[in-house]
Amino acid sequence: MLAGMEDDAAVFRINQDLAVVQTVDFITPVVNDPYAFGAIAAANALSDIYAMGAKPVFALNIVSFPVRSMPMDTLGAILAGGAAKAAEAGAAIVGGHSVDDTTPKYGLSVTGLVEPHRLIRKSGAQPGDVLILTKPLGTGILATGVDAGIAGKEVEDVMLEVMLQLNRKAAEVMSSFPVHACTDVSGYGLLGHLKEMLGSELTATLDYGRLPILPQVWDVLKYGGVSSGTHANSRYLREQVELEQSLSPHERLVLFDAQTSGGLLLAVPDEAASAVIDALHKAGVQPAAEIGRIEERQDFQLRVRL
Repeated sequence: MLAGMEDDAAVFRINQDLAVVQTVDFITPVVNDPYAFGAIAAANALSDIYAMGAKPVFALNIVSFPVRSMPMDTLGAILAGGAAKAAEAGAAIVGGHSVDDTTPKYGLSVTGLVEPHRLIRKSGAQPGDVLILTKPLGTGILATGVDAGIAGKEVEDVMLEVMLQLNRKAAEVMSSFPVHACTDVSGYGLLGHLKEMLGSELTATLDYGRLPILPQVWDVLKYGGVSSGTHANSRYLREQVELEQSLSPHERLVLFDAQTSGGLLLAVPDEAASAVIDALHKAGVQPAAEIGRIEERQDFQLRVRL
């Protein structure tokens, strides 16, 4: 085994030139449209493969569905959305498993391949590394707002565009550079997943002004659009983070926002950072931005500055 429970996926070396990467992820609906839900769930599951520097090859469906209370056409749309997103990633869905449940749930078990020397771990960041984020923050807040009726279709369309975007282009760019560590930003929020990258010997300092944040977030937050997962992230991490005192409560919440199908978070050598960002922008990953740096361990492992 090259990687296991401490990483985004399990990695098993077949030989000197090939390793298998395996992950599984499934979610409850984050949007009302079943096709879009299926596609988002698939993109979310595929992100763990991309974060490891691997290419997805095939996947299995994982489905829970209330067959007695919801039409089977809804299930068909969920599966069609997942299949379309997997095909966009160049992976085939070759089977799966379903159970009768009270709440719809959908996701994928994804198998990918990587050359062992190209494998990227969640750990591995080094002092002096630059942190790069490839997707904007705030989709969890927008999803909560849409679900609560706080936000309308225009906001939902913005949220969908981000969630439906595969991390494929970002991963392809990443493969050409000396990336020390990578993970995807999802349910634990930016700070939660960043903390997982640090181990016990490092501190990350973020520049809040450089964070890519969806502008619609601020209007939704005015009306209470925050999920229970975001509040849980904040409670868990708030004593472990040194936050700029002038940050408002709403600005702080974005740091803990529970994402679905978020971007990749990369730690790259300082001398490569500008080239990585330029390559990401040329590949169409326009929100990609340098958001902070890795240092030797300080009093707090996570620090946020303006």
